Amino acid sequence: MLEAFGLSDPGCIRTNNEDFFVLAPSLDLFLVADGMGGALAGEHASRLAGETVSEYLRDADQRTPDTLLKAIAEANRKVLRAADSDPQFHGMGTTLTVAYRVGSELLLANVGDSRAYLYQDGVLHTITEDQTWVNEVGRKLGMAEDQLKLHPMRHVLTMAIGVSDTLRIHSYAVPLKSGSVFLLSSDGLHGVIDSAVIGEILAANQPLESKCHALVDAAKRAGGPDNITAVLISVTNNQPPDGA
Repeated sequence: MLEAFGLSDPGCIRTNNEDFFVLAPSLDLFLVADGMGGALAGEHASRLAGETVSEYLRDADQRTPDTLLKAIAEANRKVLRAADSDPQFHGMGTTLTVAYRVGSELLLANVGDSRAYLYQDGVLHTITEDQTWVNEVGRKLGMAEDQLKLHPMRHVLTMAIGVSDTLRIHSYAVPLKSGSVFLLSSDGLHGVIDSAVIGEILAANQPLESKCHALVDAAKRAGGPDNITAVLISVTNNQPPDGA
């Protein structure tokens, strides 16, 4: 069984919140999207992407890894069409990180730099890989981490939902183990607090709601320069394969 709690906050600087999250326990579906674009465009992009994935998976005949990838591709098409059809939405896009149970595994897929973590047996693991200039270009060039933290390209995404017909989706399958906790987060969280702080919060003997509030509060104490979203998913027992 999967239990989940999510929390989103505009942060300490911004007045609007372009993040969006979905908790759909009946579908074993959970996601975080971090929108971008002027005015209300980012908010529209993240909500549209999240709702599209939810609707696609709700109506799907099968529960498979390919179904999840098709749902994300459909979200990309819808955000692209919306951006092309309305001038106020031109240039909008969104990150997307999705968790979806298939049998005894949790499938995770991401586009952009929203992340998925796994806290298991006292260790925090980063599952996803950021689709950013820093991760895909800067580090491959051998640049030092202190240089990358100040580089003018440090916030540039190399892929996002709604910016191109060509979409690269990173996907992962993680066996479900009782007692494990998954975290989905926007970069307003993991971009301002380090993994040690995240691990300490997830290690606490507290309900998911308390841990989500602690994560958001930690990001706000660190300045909260961006919108902050955290979704926690707890595995309360092993999930048998259901073939659905």
